[in-house]
Amino acid sequence: MDSEQRRKRKRLGRSYSLPAKYYYLSRRSLILCFSFFVFLLFLSSGRFRTASFRPVITASSTTLSLLSSTAHNSVLDSFAHRNDSPPVKVQDRVLFPDHVLLIAAGRLNGELDCVYRRFNGSDEVAFAVKPVLSTESYDEARSILRCPLPFGNYSSAVDLRRRGGKHDWTARINSTADAASPWDKVVYEAVIDDDTAVVFVKGLNLRPHRKSDPTRLTCHFEIGGGFELATEAVTAAQEVVRCLLPKSISNNPDKASGIRVTIGYNTGHPRAPIHVTLPSVATLHSPKPKLVKEKKHELCACTMLWNQAPVLSEWIMYHAWLGVERWFIYDNNSDDGIEEVVWDLDSQGYNVTRQSWPWIKTQEAGFSHCALKAREECTWVGFFDVDEFFYFPREFRKRGKAGIPGENSLGKLVSNFSKSPTIAELRTDCHSFGPSGLSSHPSQGVTAGYTCRLQSPERHKSIVRADLLDVTLLNVVHHFRLREGFRHLNVPEGVAVINHYKYQVWETFKAKFYRRVATYVVDWQEDQNQGSKDRAPGLGTEAIEPPNWRLRFCEVWDTGLKDFVLTYFADTSTGSLPWERRAQLR
Repeated sequence: MDSEQRRKRKRLGRSYSLPAKYYYLSRRSLILCFSFFVFLLFLSSGRFRTASFRPVITASSTTLSLLSSTAHNSVLDSFAHRNDSPPVKVQDRVLFPDHVLLIAAGRLNGELDCVYRRFNGSDEVAFAVKPVLSTESYDEARSILRCPLPFGNYSSAVDLRRRGGKHDWTARINSTADAASPWDKVVYEAVIDDDTAVVFVKGLNLRPHRKSDPTRLTCHFEIGGGFELATEAVTAAQEVVRCLLPKSISNNPDKASGIRVTIGYNTGHPRAPIHVTLPSVATLHSPKPKLVKEKKHELCACTMLWNQAPVLSEWIMYHAWLGVERWFIYDNNSDDGIEEVVWDLDSQGYNVTRQSWPWIKTQEAGFSHCALKAREECTWVGFFDVDEFFYFPREFRKRGKAGIPGENSLGKLVSNFSKSPTIAELRTDCHSFGPSGLSSHPSQGVTAGYTCRLQSPERHKSIVRADLLDVTLLNVVHHFRLREGFRHLNVPEGVAVINHYKYQVWETFKAKFYRRVATYVVDWQEDQNQGSKDRAPGLGTEAIEPPNWRLRFCEVWDTGLKDFVLTYFADTSTGSLPWERRAQLR
């Protein structure tokens, strides 16, 4: 017994009596592994990240695919989701001058990051992460997200990940994601209109302000993973192409939503043309079923804007009193909380909807899109900006027995021509107002603040019959081409005029240097067309306030609209105007 116990103790002793060098190596390896693991945890904790750049990981594709297969047991688990939300599927990417636009399936919520990749060698990939700039719904089936521009040698094939989670976002690193399409050469929208598809496209470089020959253009519809169906274009003008729908789609328009469409054209020598198709992010939208209802709204308004939330309430509340019943707001990348203002106005019964319109330099095409959208709801649609206010000199001076003089003046004006056999557009002249001696934005709004203008009117704005526009939907921002046999009418200045608060205080006005929304208007930073009426006289290409800006563009003191608004709309006890009170409540 004693000898057996001694043998066991001897064996156990031998099992732990390793040579010193083996013991030293084992201990050293353990310490190194533990230190490396702690270092990776610190990296993933975010303590060494900045807001502008967050390194993620660099490894060979073989290593990453092995790691991703055992994500819960690896250091990559610190990057993984801690919930059951599925990965975000990016459908399309568009590269703009100051951001990358991502189009993703479905409605998105939660915090998201933009993931950038860079290939360092044949099998090595580097990743970096930046926070998403903004997220919003785009249409019934898609959302749009804005990411910072890629930096260094990172690809524009930006992807998305949810913060935290179980799903290992590195699992898709070997996918061949397409680089972003350039913003100025892409098919970006498509709408079904009866038996045709109206397609909105940049990159064709068709001549502005006129119809173009459609015979060299075709529409291609994606069925089963490829653009297998093609039809001829029937009209083309500026950025709008109309094609016949394939029979399989026109016979089932309610099932057409989500079908991608692009534009093809011939290039090269006429005897040996090469047919090219443009990159596309556009999918068809099926028409909504027509309601049995219903009388159309007599007068609607459509505008495109960027960061005009502070003045939107004044514009809508005032013109609603004049007779506008429905509002289409095309939001061109605002980041000033306009969604809250639109929601607030709509909740008060002003019937306002916001259309996210991320496509820059597309005002004319956006108005064509709005004309299609409004046609089923509206008899007349006005296309004018949020710094333009209709004014009725004669009507506003009348002293009625009850109520405010001039109420519904704009609605009555258009209704007089609703049954006209020839008139399909009403044009109203604009008077351009200057800063009127002010140095800061008027607290009571533009109508009560700006009172000095130029003597002669500049340009005009239009209200059109939505069902009597030319099939091309061609417009020059201020007016549309009409169907043959119809014409416009110039509204006499004594009946109505538009107060255009064009040259506001410098802090407001300088935003125009950022980007002009019209397609064929040169951005002011560019040294071109400096004599254009679109530019302020005497300004260069930089947003530098000229001397005596507050005193410029002042030839006639005109307080007509200010006096009217303060007399009839101001609260009798506080003197505040309705749009002031709404801003205070928000």
